[in-house]
Amino acid sequence: MTGSPSASSRAPRRSRGTWYWNRYPGARCDVESVDYSYSWDDELQQEWDWTEKYPAQGDILAYLKHVADRFDLRKDIDFETTVAGAEWDAESARWTARTEDGRTYVAQYLLMAVGCLSVPKEVDLPGADRFSGQVLRTWNWPEDADLTGRSVCVVGTGSTGAQVVPALAEVVGDLTVVQRTPNFVIPTRNRPLADGELEAVKAEYPARRQRNASHPAGVFRSDNPKTAFEVDEGERHATFQERWEGGGINFLGSFSDLMFDQAANDAVCAFVHEKIEEIVDDPKVAELLKPDSYPLGAKRPVIATDYYETFNRDNVHLVDVRENPLESFTETGLALANGDQHEFDTLVLATGFDSFTGAFTKMDVRGRDGLQLREVWQAEGPKTSLGLSSDGFPNLLIVANAGSPSVLANMVAAIEQHVAWIADLLTHMRERGLRTIEAEPQAQEKWVAHVEEVANMTLWPNGDSGSWYRGANIAGKPQIFMPYAAGVVEYGNALQESVDNDYAGFVLA
Repeated sequence: MTGSPSASSRAPRRSRGTWYWNRYPGARCDVESVDYSYSWDDELQQEWDWTEKYPAQGDILAYLKHVADRFDLRKDIDFETTVAGAEWDAESARWTARTEDGRTYVAQYLLMAVGCLSVPKEVDLPGADRFSGQVLRTWNWPEDADLTGRSVCVVGTGSTGAQVVPALAEVVGDLTVVQRTPNFVIPTRNRPLADGELEAVKAEYPARRQRNASHPAGVFRSDNPKTAFEVDEGERHATFQERWEGGGINFLGSFSDLMFDQAANDAVCAFVHEKIEEIVDDPKVAELLKPDSYPLGAKRPVIATDYYETFNRDNVHLVDVRENPLESFTETGLALANGDQHEFDTLVLATGFDSFTGAFTKMDVRGRDGLQLREVWQAEGPKTSLGLSSDGFPNLLIVANAGSPSVLANMVAAIEQHVAWIADLLTHMRERGLRTIEAEPQAQEKWVAHVEEVANMTLWPNGDSGSWYRGANIAGKPQIFMPYAAGVVEYGNALQESVDNDYAGFVLA
């Protein structure tokens, strides 16, 4: 939001955001460092030196601080500021946002760049409040946390859990991992960048960025154009093996139909099951670690280092609550339905987020005639036109969230795509003396239906995934597929088509 605060007080300024809060051990991005970076300034690209193939949390935070300092951005940011709500005034065509400490900001446009995974889900574990030991949340990890030699329990085996478990296993005395639904975990194969590798990337950055922009995921992947069953079993297995050894998201490009054909997906699932059997020494533990209730990819694929190998350690114990339900936490640990007890000093919760809509519904945002965004989205889900604007909320513009590729793409590329479109829109509005933009109701309904239709062409909605892509991890949340599965290329075409047709899908006035 652009505007000025009505009070002059300023809070202390410290960096905030995804890569500030998520500083748990093992935190790392699953997009290559040279691609998980801004493309809009060539000097910035040339001057920053990444050191690893996949950047760690601290490296990304250092990069973001450098960007803020290099472009003198801190003067335009109020840190330590929590927005409690915002209200639209039709007469002045302005938004007034208010903060928890009583300040107000008035602006023509309210840009919601609140993130898709920024509000942690409420803890829904039976008796969790009874535990009297140390409780840590991965999304708000203390800088001074030291778990060396301690007895620790980690709840959650999604992207965060798969990163934090191997890292903690190296330092704690004893580690219990509570698993509700096993995940497909692809090896990262992270490594330091080789001599000359970064220089080669910098020399061809413009071409590399173009290649990234031409891929649905917003980052170039050496996708195999062949389908899984147009080759024989030997070639299919060899392809999976080669991609597995290479690591990272390229594994998802093993064949072109993995997310469209159930038989193809069954084949890649069987391969991962085979790798789990090879890696994990205890056959019973290996069986528990095998996902079998959803296609690979229907939940966000997890990229991590030595996850399956960690369960071969003597100090690591797997508790599968599908096999043996969690009855309750106790003062000193947890109790299972079969009478087993596990005791520990520290409870680490890697239990996920209220995805996409969480940050919106946490605030009290009121549009035309007092229409409350929270009520609308909690009743019907996040309905938008092109993922950018919602009917009833003039001049509220959304950055890389529901209705756009967002989490199904390189997030930096997705954000840049949105910001460029919004910047051009605001220029268009100013040059033509226009005051308001808002989603056209019929276009909004059509876009939401299209997002769902595209998802249903894939395997993303299939299986008992409980995926946060649909909000299924939050009780009572409306079930609609929220990210745009067609990717950034088709999405970019839709954005351009809107512009070419005088911003079709929106009402400009």
